[in-house]
Amino acid sequence: MRETLRGLLELTRPVNAVAAGVLTLIGAYVSGADGGGLAAFPLQGAAAVLATVLATGAGNAINDYFDRDIDAINAPDRAIPRGAVSPGGALFFSVVLFAGAVVLALTLPVLALAIAGFNLLALVAYTELFKGLPGVGNLLVAYLGGSTFLFGGAAVEGALATAATLAALAALSTFTREVIKDVEDLAGDREEGLNTLPIAVGERRALAVGTAALVVAVLASPVPYLRESLGLAYLAVVVPADLLMLGAAAEAFSDPSDAQQHMKYGMFLAAAAFLVGRSIAV
Repeated sequence: MRETLRGLLELTRPVNAVAAGVLTLIGAYVSGADGGGLAAFPLQGAAAVLATVLATGAGNAINDYFDRDIDAINAPDRAIPRGAVSPGGALFFSVVLFAGAVVLALTLPVLALAIAGFNLLALVAYTELFKGLPGVGNLLVAYLGGSTFLFGGAAVEGALATAATLAALAALSTFTREVIKDVEDLAGDREEGLNTLPIAVGERRALAVGTAALVVAVLASPVPYLRESLGLAYLAVVVPADLLMLGAAAEAFSDPSDAQQHMKYGMFLAAAAFLVGRSIAV
């Protein structure tokens, strides 16, 4: 029983699920204006954060269900390949988590509910239909990652301009990281007959596409400061984040495994820049 519970927890990728909830919280916080925001609607903000954690955990679990044969090659220590959780058990667990997320989303404003509903359909479509299509699965995951900020802002009926900018920048950097991860998983994906971007166009070309998306994000990152939505404190944090992500993109050509981890750190630092910029008006 203990091994099964541990396996179920592992399926959710708890660190990633909680991190997604934090990103939703940041989206709610930075959108605080025009009578909306986290301070005005704390219960809605809490519901949105918990819904994001549950939905992310559910998405990770169902992804492992569909990827169980690939994981037997790429990640044999994961819960399903090693036998801690059966495929049917993982599928049932993901449905329970999705149901909890839906119940919480039903308490939120219409726009937030619409985002949650679309994201649920997109997540299922990704795992079942689009994951193995060159670039398409990467774009869908990028949208889902960026939309957590927009979902947070919509949940608390805030001003969405800053949250939308954060969502767009996060989507671009997430696309880059997903391409790097596809390069890292090349052997298992090829074994399963998937046609990911690195398989379709080659590793270096795929990484060049991912790097180009990141460069667009980096070039656009000063926009909130130039629009005077966020102060100098934002710029002071986002510049190191940009440099860290650009370094990770360059590292991916020689070591994609370490690069995708470093990219994740840079993305979290960039999200923190919005938080600092909203908190400190300089």
